[in-house]
Amino acid sequence: MEQTRRALTRLVHRGPDEEGKVFGDHWALGHRRLSIIDLRASHQPMASPDGRHLLVYNGEVYNFTELRERLGGAWEFRTAGDTEVVLAGLVLHGPRFLEDMEGMWALALWDRDERRLLLSRDRMGKKPLYYRTAGRRFACASELPALSVLDGTAWREDVDSTADYLRYGYYLPGTTAYVGVREVLPGHWLDWSPGREPRERRYWTLPVGGFEGSRDRACEQLRETLERAVDRRLVSDVEVGAFLSGGVDSSLMVALQTRRSGAAPKTFTIGFSESSYDERRHARLVARRFATDHHEGVLDQWDADRLQELVLNNVGQPFADPSLLPTALVAELAGRHVKVALSGDGGDELFSGYQRYQARAILRWYTRLPPGMRRSLEGVLRRLPEPVAHHSRSLLKKVHLFLDTAGRMEAETPYVAPLMYTQSDFRALAPELTDRGHRAPGLPQACDGDDIQRMMVSDALIYLPQDILLKVDRASMAHSLEARAPFLDREVVELAFRLPRTWHRRGFSGKRMLHESVGDLIPAGIWKRRKQGFGVPVGQWFREGLAAEFSRLTQDTQSPLARPELDRMLGEHRSGRRDYGLRLWKLYVYMLWHDHISHGVQP
Repeated sequence: MEQTRRALTRLVHRGPDEEGKVFGDHWALGHRRLSIIDLRASHQPMASPDGRHLLVYNGEVYNFTELRERLGGAWEFRTAGDTEVVLAGLVLHGPRFLEDMEGMWALALWDRDERRLLLSRDRMGKKPLYYRTAGRRFACASELPALSVLDGTAWREDVDSTADYLRYGYYLPGTTAYVGVREVLPGHWLDWSPGREPRERRYWTLPVGGFEGSRDRACEQLRETLERAVDRRLVSDVEVGAFLSGGVDSSLMVALQTRRSGAAPKTFTIGFSESSYDERRHARLVARRFATDHHEGVLDQWDADRLQELVLNNVGQPFADPSLLPTALVAELAGRHVKVALSGDGGDELFSGYQRYQARAILRWYTRLPPGMRRSLEGVLRRLPEPVAHHSRSLLKKVHLFLDTAGRMEAETPYVAPLMYTQSDFRALAPELTDRGHRAPGLPQACDGDDIQRMMVSDALIYLPQDILLKVDRASMAHSLEARAPFLDREVVELAFRLPRTWHRRGFSGKRMLHESVGDLIPAGIWKRRKQGFGVPVGQWFREGLAAEFSRLTQDTQSPLARPELDRMLGEHRSGRRDYGLRLWKLYVYMLWHDHISHGVQP
């Protein structure tokens, strides 16, 4: 009982509005609620009328009204929200009902009579769910720190997962930084009962290819599908705002939200004091276009205390994407005004927006050059000077990324986006872990013959849930804000990947189908500007105050990282000979986490 209460305390940021818990014979269920729909009812844990089944559930099922009508004859509803619809559907139809649910969720359904537990996550992995099992003992929670409290045992570092993190900057699906601690896979459900190992089964597979129809019809269908996706995510009993970066994806969401709701939303942007990273002027252009109630904040330096809080108390394991910090800041800003915000997450993965896709086409040509010609070209490219500019305009960074990617492609290393180290780099950095790591999950066979499509599918099924969606969930929920992503509506996702991959790209430009379908909704200048991403000036930080903190951790850590290699990378970075900013950040976050667990501090 005490462990359950303490775990709920660790989750108060995810649900500050209400706490609920039920205790039984050797079992307990607990829930923290962020009230969005049916504010005065829909309390959790929610029991079936006969008391046999109990549900705890985090997320939103956007088509709950249609599902409720379908179930109405077999269930007498007592509440007006989506929670009871999920409970009724699972009780009446079992896991098959998951196939009909559209939205984001992590849920646990306990059958008191059969002593059987059902867990599930949404298709794209927007909501987290971790678990640990040992014999007749089972614990699960939305975040690792809460699970650690429930489990009550000392957790150990999983060195195979550490090898994955050093390669990719995140953990592969299903794994965590800890031995024996797992996550439920997106698009899966898990079945467990005391004394039996959990069984995990897939309820959804990403369809690739097979669209039948003209390009014009595809554009019409895509626009209609995006409009429905936004409509679903505007259903709320509280105000819905929007993140606005000034890029294509968030701008489109603001445009669609304004058109579909008939009112301009509150919008939220974070800028940087470093001008080459700052996108506020582009966000202001969109905000003026749609007359939004616009709010801005600024990140002017690295924030060690905030980073430590996010990594140790929200993520609970190393996380290498430095945009976690500005994402948390924009969520904090938004959370002062609204409880729900739309985001543009998923647009790059679904519509071929990343620059690495166009680089892949160039690599096809490059790797076919004779060895002598390649060596000569590489020598010239590596001697190019580094311009003082934002990373998206930095020629040398792109050159080295290009050359490193070419080496991996030639070695036929499987693509799990985005890899930062060649094998020789990895061997110098962590020799003990060179041959360690988990096997990346397989991808749908339909994309085997097209390397760019494989990249897009890998990004959607691995990089998106393990990096982008994890970042947005932890950063937003740390400030009790629910982020909704219309691009990740099931209809939108399935349509995007059924379309021919060549329709998404023209020359070096991606997002062609998106442009042809809804391009008229936002200013032309937003489409024409260079893709920037949510970049963070970590390179500059490691030439300033963060260098001293990195050196301190290098001295103190007992991690498997090779100290001479750490010193070399920092020295070359500070001298300006190489730009190791993102790699140093990844290592810094890992050492920060390792320093805590090596002193017995649990997540």
